[in-house]
Amino acid sequence: LTPGMAKSTYGTGCFLMLNTGDKVVKSAHRLVATTLFRINGKPTYGLEGSIFIAGASIHWLKEGLQLIEHERETDNLATAVEDNGGVYLIPAFTGLGAPYWDPQARGALLGLTRSTHIAHIVRAALEAVCYQTRDLLHAMEKDARRTVQKLRVDGGMASNSFLQQFLADMTQTCVDVPVSVESTSLGAAFLAGLSAGVYPSLDHMNTLWQHRVSRQPNMSEEVRQKNIEGWYDAMKRITPNHESVSVHRKRTYSGNYSGKNLD
Repeated sequence: LTPGMAKSTYGTGCFLMLNTGDKVVKSAHRLVATTLFRINGKPTYGLEGSIFIAGASIHWLKEGLQLIEHERETDNLATAVEDNGGVYLIPAFTGLGAPYWDPQARGALLGLTRSTHIAHIVRAALEAVCYQTRDLLHAMEKDARRTVQKLRVDGGMASNSFLQQFLADMTQTCVDVPVSVESTSLGAAFLAGLSAGVYPSLDHMNTLWQHRVSRQPNMSEEVRQKNIEGWYDAMKRITPNHESVSVHRKRTYSGNYSGKNLD
C-alpha cells in the first residue's frame, strides 16, 4: 500500500508488483507500468512482471512425470537432500517471461547424474521459482532505483516453507508470509471497504494485514553465489545469446539490503 512495498503472488505462474507511489516508472526491462489502485481520484502506480511458470511446474511433476502424489510432498522432499545435487530446472514450458522475455525458449532439466533422485528434481523445481523471482526483483529495483526491504508473498505456493526460506536467501530480503495466502482477493475487499467507508484510511488497512511468519536470509554468501552461478550456467544453455543472462548475473550482495538507492 505504500511506495517501495513489493508483493509476489505464487499460483500457476508468479506475478510480482512493486509500489512506485505517484510516479509512473518507465522500465528498461520491458516490465509493465500499471495503476495499482485509485483513491479519491488519485492513482497509485506500480511495476509488474510475470513469471510464466511457478506452481505449474509442481503440477507437471505430479501429473506429467508422476513423481509425487500431492503438492504438499514437495516441502519435505526438498529438505530431504542437502542441496540440489547440481540439478537445475529451467521451466520454460511456454517460453520465459519477465525479465528474460524469450518466447522461443523451452524447458530443460540439467545436471542429472546417476545419483539424482526425485528429491533433487523436486527441489530444483522449487528453486527455479526463487531464481526467477530474484532476477525479476532485481530488474524492478534497477528500474525504480530503490531497494526492497521486504517481500510479501501469497498464493498457494507461499505455504511451502522451503520455498519461503530459499526465496529469502536468493533475494536477500525478508520474506513475509501472511495468515491468509489469498491476499489478492482480500486486498480487493479491503479497498472496496475503504471506498464504502467501512475503513477510515490506508494506514488503518495496513493494520489489518495479518502476519504469520518472516523468513530472513541465512545462507552463506559462498553457497548462495554457487547456486546462482549454477542457475545462470543452466540458463545460458537455453538462451545462449540472451543478453539478460549476463546482465542479471552481475547481482551480488554482501548482506542484507542497506536501503540505499541502486546505481
